[in-house]
Amino acid sequence: MKPLFLFVAVMVLSVTDCLSAEKPQPASEQSLLQRDIVGLWLMGQSLCEGAESLPVVTHSDADWGNLMFQRGVRTWSYGKYCDKPHERPAEQFSLVPLKATVNGGLGETIANGLADHLKFSLTAAQQDVNQRQKKTPHFLVTYAGQGGRMIDELSSVDQSTDPRTPESRQHGGGYYRTSLDDARRATAQAAARGETFGIAALVWMQGEGNAGPTGGINPSRWGQEIPRPAGLHWYRDRLIEFRKQWSHDLQKITGQTAEIPLFTYQTLSTAGEAQLMAADLDPHITLVGPHYMVASALNSRYAGRYGDPIHLSADGERWFGEQVAKVMHRVLKLGESWQPLRPLNAWVSQDRASVLVDFHVPRPPLVLDETFLPREQLIRGEGYHSLYGFQVRSSTQAVSAIKAIELESPARLRIQLVSPLEAGTQFTLSYGLPYAGELGSITQIRTGPVIEGQPTTELILNQKFNPQLKPLLAEGAFFVSNMQGGEAYAQAPIRHVAEGEGKTVLRFENRELRKNTPFETGQTLTAYRGFSFGNLRDSDPEQAVYSFADPGYGTRAGEPYPLWNWCVLFKQFPISDQREEKPSPKQ
Repeated sequence: MKPLFLFVAVMVLSVTDCLSAEKPQPASEQSLLQRDIVGLWLMGQSLCEGAESLPVVTHSDADWGNLMFQRGVRTWSYGKYCDKPHERPAEQFSLVPLKATVNGGLGETIANGLADHLKFSLTAAQQDVNQRQKKTPHFLVTYAGQGGRMIDELSSVDQSTDPRTPESRQHGGGYYRTSLDDARRATAQAAARGETFGIAALVWMQGEGNAGPTGGINPSRWGQEIPRPAGLHWYRDRLIEFRKQWSHDLQKITGQTAEIPLFTYQTLSTAGEAQLMAADLDPHITLVGPHYMVASALNSRYAGRYGDPIHLSADGERWFGEQVAKVMHRVLKLGESWQPLRPLNAWVSQDRASVLVDFHVPRPPLVLDETFLPREQLIRGEGYHSLYGFQVRSSTQAVSAIKAIELESPARLRIQLVSPLEAGTQFTLSYGLPYAGELGSITQIRTGPVIEGQPTTELILNQKFNPQLKPLLAEGAFFVSNMQGGEAYAQAPIRHVAEGEGKTVLRFENRELRKNTPFETGQTLTAYRGFSFGNLRDSDPEQAVYSFADPGYGTRAGEPYPLWNWCVLFKQFPISDQREEKPSPKQ
């Protein structure tokens, strides 16, 4: 057998009133970007703290001259000082070169990708290291949150100290106060060095913690879930209020006079749509885009175990940091009124056999990418149940089968349907599912070798590995399932694929078999990623500072991170009977 891969044991602030709904005024940013130390203040839950993003891939500051506190990027910790951040020892706040550090199951964060790419963008014409350190600020990155937290546990409300919060989720609180105290420490450090300081931007990476079990939003750990759309509106408004208060409280500490802008990712949960709504309503909030294109912590390895697919790999953290920096530079320095790749309107063709969709495309043209990510697809009967991430549903949630999807223009797609849409019925468009297609049927199941003390099982398919799925191997580990319902559902992450004599061998570790439900011969396997995703992206040519490391999985080591902009995830986007001209949001 020829091995295809082996998963080795190892996953600005504007200081002026520059941002407006029409267009930011970049010239007024000069005073901040000429300061000696410029802060990038992070808040969020597990993806922001680098949960299971191990082993780390940034072992030094690579001469970029960016900074963190001696205690690290993660400044909050459970224990003596969590609710008394002002009592933290002063020696922990000396400024040291920014690099990834390890704290138990916490590893790489977005910090180096963010700060180093932002500095690169400001110094692209300066090749000399000494020159770029003299003429541009040193970026200081801090993060004061914790994994699994709700928005009002991280805010000044500090719900984690409320007695109604389950004891297992209390942990002392103090996240918001820690972020403010970090600003006081940074201001003092800069003054002691005879340097100037200001906070350029806030970064928000939270939302999963508020996701409700039925698709709504949980405002607390004891209250009732708020269903859609009211739940989306609740989270939208809370995020806007959080940004306003966070900005104003930090301004009092640093002496800045204008609103501090906030940059957010789009979480995979229900809150992701609310984050986009908040960015549309508040001119000081920018949604960078989704993160589904990066590798998950299913590829991480630490303490003899693998990471959870909800988290990011170390490469994924650093890579997404560069995405945030790219957008931050365009908004704060270049004055771009940024919008992520997103649908503007959708309508039924005259013969009702197609749905056409116009998009806002940051850097045209659109691309249906099947080489970097596998084609998202799920076949059910005649046609595709979903294709490239897209799904068409009626008001009764019945799925309309897709025949094909093609690019109609640099900013438009045509979704061809198996059958014309029924007149008089409302239809909606959704984007984002995890499926990568069928692999084939199991013809044999056998005991695999023991790998680092772990017994394995091998599933044999009597056919070659589908070339369409090769991007799964490039990324690393992926899931397979028999797609059966109830107790018969079997699932496992595949960490080794081999091919030979017209057969494919898929190997998984026995400890990772879901609920120990075994696969059986004759079952058809479907492959899928840890994240819901789609294949629609733009053609952004921006170059990354960093490349994929070689942590022992996938085949991309040495390749630069691609900084394309991928389409946001969305649900229930209305499909009209005819095309309606709709302006791009924030214009």
